[in-house]
Amino acid sequence: MTFCVLVDTQMGWYDAKGDSAARLRQRKHALLRRLHLPPDALPGSLALTHRRCGKPTCRCADEEGHPVWSLTFRADGRKHVERIPDDWVEQIRPLVEQGREFKDAIAEVFAANAKLLALWRQQSTKKRRKKT
Repeated sequence: MTFCVLVDTQMGWYDAKGDSAARLRQRKHALLRRLHLPPDALPGSLALTHRRCGKPTCRCADEEGHPVWSLTFRADGRKHVERIPDDWVEQIRPLVEQGREFKDAIAEVFAANAKLLALWRQQSTKKRRKKT
């Protein structure tokens, strides 16, 4: 998957001035430099739960149940839960963490863009008021 970055220089919101705008741009560019889509990253969360098998003579009938790992994620607007075999957990865990880190970095870039837009709007409003 390839991402394209388009900058609309007509709008000018990227040109917000001041120390906070400079810090936001620096943080954003640092994130973008290290940002790459891990090819095997997984969405969602990996969790250990316990389930009873239903056999009345099994030890789980009186205790907390058998341990079961699952990956929970959203796809196509729906929640999905996939059971993960115990011997896969150590391979799956870092892939889920990669997915979470990527998602967090993207969210931070979006937040920086929104803050830059808000700063530019505040600054452009002040410029218009001074002109009149």
